[in-house]
Amino acid sequence: VQLQASGGGLVQAGDSLTLSCRDSRRTSSNNAVGWFRQAPGKEREFVAAIGWRGSTTDYADSVKGRFTISRDNARNTVYLQMNSLKPEDTGVYYCAVALGPTPTASMNRFRYWGRGTLVTVSS
Repeated sequence: VQLQASGGGLVQAGDSLTLSCRDSRRTSSNNAVGWFRQAPGKEREFVAAIGWRGSTTDYADSVKGRFTISRDNARNTVYLQMNSLKPEDTGVYYCAVALGPTPTASMNRFRYWGRGTLVTVSS
């Protein structure tokens, strides 16, 4: 699996940012895709996930109402639109492909992981 996350950067609190995750080997076909993040000194945590057809999603409580996950299966790409960013959103964001079409927050359901992209939100 070749998952490439991109779109990270340094922004100010309140700004927006969109991350992209491109799956060059199409392993995400028929599978859910999720975003996770890891802040410095903390464990990796679930952010959002989207089902294969894009009609079902799941979000961490901390990002509900601010982040939106979507996917374009024709482009083998999953997006994470992040609005109203907060300093606590800072971290390395990873995309991952689950085994199965249903979105889940369970990290152990995700089999394939890409390299992350760093998001830094300044106050």
